[in-house]
Amino acid sequence: QVQLVESGGGLVQSGDSLRLSCVVSGGTFSWFPMGWFRQAPGKEREFVSGINWSGSSTLYADSVKGRFTISRVNAKNMVYLQMNSLKLEDTAVYYCAVGNGAAAGPTINSYAYWGQGTQVTVSS
Repeated sequence: QVQLVESGGGLVQSGDSLRLSCVVSGGTFSWFPMGWFRQAPGKEREFVSGINWSGSSTLYADSVKGRFTISRVNAKNMVYLQMNSLKLEDTAVYYCAVGNGAAAGPTINSYAYWGQGTQVTVSS
């Protein structure tokens, strides 16, 4: 059974940094793209970042470009999201996901497996 477990969320102040981690078990996903999404209260889940299988290609939402960095370590079945210069509007539950195609697309239906999420709260 495929499982994704996110960690690293928490309560931080505006301008702080956090590093989210996601470990995948129940299979080998080295050949699949991975992604991070987030969902704020009352809003739809939105794409944050994606990375292809090798890490050579990444994609970011405009709202996080230049502040967030996605990376992966295939040998550990891990994907990370380094979040710097956090803003109030970054507050959300963050989810990692395993892609179902070749590219790390920005749409929810580009991903087949999802974690339960980790809460990130940014305060002023």
